[in-house]
Amino acid sequence: MPSVAVKLYSVFFKFLLKHRLQNRIQTPLDESSPFGVTTRPEESVAPPNPSFADGVATKDIHIDTFNSLSIRIFLPESALNPPEPDSRLPPKPKVRTNAKKPDLDVIDPLHLRRNSYGSSNAWTTRTEESRRCSYSGRASTDVDALNLKSDVYRGYEPVDVNRRKLPLMLQFHGGGWVSGSNDSVANDYFCRRIARLCDVIVVAVGYRLAPENRFPAAFEDGMNVLNWLAKQANLAECSKSMGNARGAGGGTESKRADGHRHIVDVFGASMVEPWLAAHGDPSRCVLLGVSCGANIADYVARKAVEAGRLLDPVKVVAQVLMYPFFIGSVPTHSEIKLANSYFYDKAMCTLAWKLFLPEEEFSLDHPAANPLIPGRGPPLKLMPPTLTVVAEHDWMRDRAIAYSEELRKLNVDAPVLEYKDAVHEFATLDMLLKTPQAQACAEDIAIWVKKYISLRGHEFSY
Repeated sequence: MPSVAVKLYSVFFKFLLKHRLQNRIQTPLDESSPFGVTTRPEESVAPPNPSFADGVATKDIHIDTFNSLSIRIFLPESALNPPEPDSRLPPKPKVRTNAKKPDLDVIDPLHLRRNSYGSSNAWTTRTEESRRCSYSGRASTDVDALNLKSDVYRGYEPVDVNRRKLPLMLQFHGGGWVSGSNDSVANDYFCRRIARLCDVIVVAVGYRLAPENRFPAAFEDGMNVLNWLAKQANLAECSKSMGNARGAGGGTESKRADGHRHIVDVFGASMVEPWLAAHGDPSRCVLLGVSCGANIADYVARKAVEAGRLLDPVKVVAQVLMYPFFIGSVPTHSEIKLANSYFYDKAMCTLAWKLFLPEEEFSLDHPAANPLIPGRGPPLKLMPPTLTVVAEHDWMRDRAIAYSEELRKLNVDAPVLEYKDAVHEFATLDMLLKTPQAQACAEDIAIWVKKYISLRGHEFSY
């Protein structure tokens, strides 16, 4: 059974959540606000830190000015290591050279500094550093190049392919549609842990919340971020090809390449996100959803299957559903037995669905709520491998397990990890994040995910 502290915190948590939900039903919109949004309680927010604190650097980006859609990128420090060998490629022949290493005692120290990888034995000239180190993919100033005190990682132009490429993971936070954020302290801690353990670049999505943004706003935001990643990958590739053409050609060819580069910049190559361009591998994309975020992840996976080659080069290779927020009109055994379970009971979750779904569409068998209804999307056999995490004391567990069983019937790799004496959000809730069970869950997720994101010849078995 959960500890006494968890039980007491659960009572307090449910009281606050019920109060917030009831207030939003009675006064769903704030008339004093020009945007008509609800008044939300202040939530502890972790500021972005691009200096590899705890081995992970973070930055916030707004990718849609019309609906304030934002993301937080978590870049693990392992991205600065040398690139991994890819067994799919033939080994490169060794080239002998007689070039000698520069004598550091002779070279002017003003022209030298550590490179942005922080290596103590690798040095670059001031000109090279000012050309390559920047936030936006363009050349930075000499002041930036000589700023030896700054540990901020700026990223590089996507011209140099000799950078380590890491898989991408889209993460959708929980909160019952009406609360939570991608930059909260709890979500920031969880994403840092996942980025380190899975060795991936985590992109946490700040989707729109209910009741001011009802279905399908949050689902559309999830798909918009996936489309944005595809655009970023294509812009980075285009920028890289223009850079290679400019460097390879001379004279007329160089001028022509510069002209093409200008055209590409007009269409947005100058807006390439440097962290993703330098270190992101969109062909290995994983979706991870927490609670109601798992519903978004499953929707995005279905839409990715329908889109097919239209999302190239982005490819969703797997998804992780952590205690998904599934429900239905016909109750399961766990929904009856654990209806008054810890933190999120069935009555409050039904209330959250009323706030999320449009009034004319409200139904517990809505496609967003019940994954087992027919005609919900593409055939399940086309779905990517799906790992489902459930908790013993979570009333939503049986429906999540049933969905996983439907996937396995069609030969989709869909294992279930069930944790004993665990409650809903046991691995992501602020109070429970540092428990051994939460750490073990993150490690188990990393083991399974690495089967699908590791380069060929480096797979992990589960």
